[in-house]
Amino acid sequence: MTIQSSVERKYRKSPRAPLLPQAQSQNHDNLEAHEAGIDGASFSGAVFNLSTTIVGAGIMALPATVKELGLIPGLIMIVLVGWLTESSIDMIMRFSRASKSATYSGVVADAFGGAGRTLLHVCIVVNNLGMLVVYMIIIGDVLSGAWLNGVHHSGVTEEWFGQHWWTTRFTLLLLTTLFVFLPLISFRRVDSLRYTSALSVGLAIVFVVITAGVAIVKTIDGSISMPCLLPEISKQASFWKLFTTFPVLVTAYICHHNIHPIENELKDPTQIKSIVRTSITLCSTVYIATSFFGLLLFGDRTLDDVLANFDGDLGIPYSSLLDDVVRVSYGIHLMLVFPIVFFSLRLNLDGLLFPYAIPIAFDNRRFFAVTAALMGFIFVGANFVPSIWDAFQFTGATAAVSVGFIFPAAIALRDTHGIATKNDRLASWLMISLAVSSSTVAVSSDIYSIFNGVGG
Repeated sequence: MTIQSSVERKYRKSPRAPLLPQAQSQNHDNLEAHEAGIDGASFSGAVFNLSTTIVGAGIMALPATVKELGLIPGLIMIVLVGWLTESSIDMIMRFSRASKSATYSGVVADAFGGAGRTLLHVCIVVNNLGMLVVYMIIIGDVLSGAWLNGVHHSGVTEEWFGQHWWTTRFTLLLLTTLFVFLPLISFRRVDSLRYTSALSVGLAIVFVVITAGVAIVKTIDGSISMPCLLPEISKQASFWKLFTTFPVLVTAYICHHNIHPIENELKDPTQIKSIVRTSITLCSTVYIATSFFGLLLFGDRTLDDVLANFDGDLGIPYSSLLDDVVRVSYGIHLMLVFPIVFFSLRLNLDGLLFPYAIPIAFDNRRFFAVTAALMGFIFVGANFVPSIWDAFQFTGATAAVSVGFIFPAAIALRDTHGIATKNDRLASWLMISLAVSSSTVAVSSDIYSIFNGVGG
């Protein structure tokens, strides 16, 4: 206990921490009050911000995931991973209170020292950086199109206005960065994004409603049939492939890195448990509806990214219009998810590089330098990396699984404060077993596919 406490004291303190010099502490408190307002963050704002953290690009991979698992096991797994996510967050928050830590990294440092803290920072940075590059690539695909297997798939701006210099991928992503991302990532409080987060959740629901509506219409006219209820296991490889779906499900629920920033800004921090439960219930409902109706609509033709299925004739009136609405709404949704994920990326990279400095929100030069460096890296990656889906799969099977399940389970099993229950330990071993087994199979499968492809 003494070792962990000394490690925690080496690192920066919250602006509210009493160990800061009195004058500096008062200045920080005044700045925080000025930015936060008197009341602090609301319940609804926190729910929207957390839900937006959860619902990102992962939603588009869920119909293909459920196709692989079969409808019934797939939907059960969505619910199971949602429950495990809620359990892991609950454990993090209880150990946070016991260790008096205001950050996820502080809880890990309390259990495993500075090395654990550094490893967590690295995992969150790798996970979030990978996600943000993928988000920008998808936004570029939606707006300006993409080349797949030598074939150019037009983006919405090309379809509407034709090919011009201002409809190229580089130009559209540059304009998006300057006029959408930069203003939104300049906020120093996550609660400042509550309105864009509400809009983002609304756009995700628009996608679900359109998908469900088209599927129901086509079911009524008899043009589609019920998908397979159970997985089709024809050989040993298809059995092992089932395990590769778990990292996708975990990635779809990752939000642990934003729990503490959201809680720290709440008017009533005791509401965080209800906020987490409400957000996970909302997102699970959206995921179940997306998976069910997406698989029902496209069946065996369901692609790894179901958004790619919305580039042709849906077989109903106004198909082209609905395709455009789905793609544009999802593109805007990702633009609004981007700053939420970027917020925790900046905090964790700063914690990794400047562990002894004052919080980044109170250092203008460091805030803008870290922001510019990260945004520049993401922009370059999205423009000059043709496809990073293999790398994204690796981060999902390693960094995301570690942040979501392995670290929370390890904290509970370490139990430095003697507060872990029997259910905590059972849930922790279940998380670790699922995470390690599925990640090992997923990474092995990806490596085999890469080398097999090269060899072929």
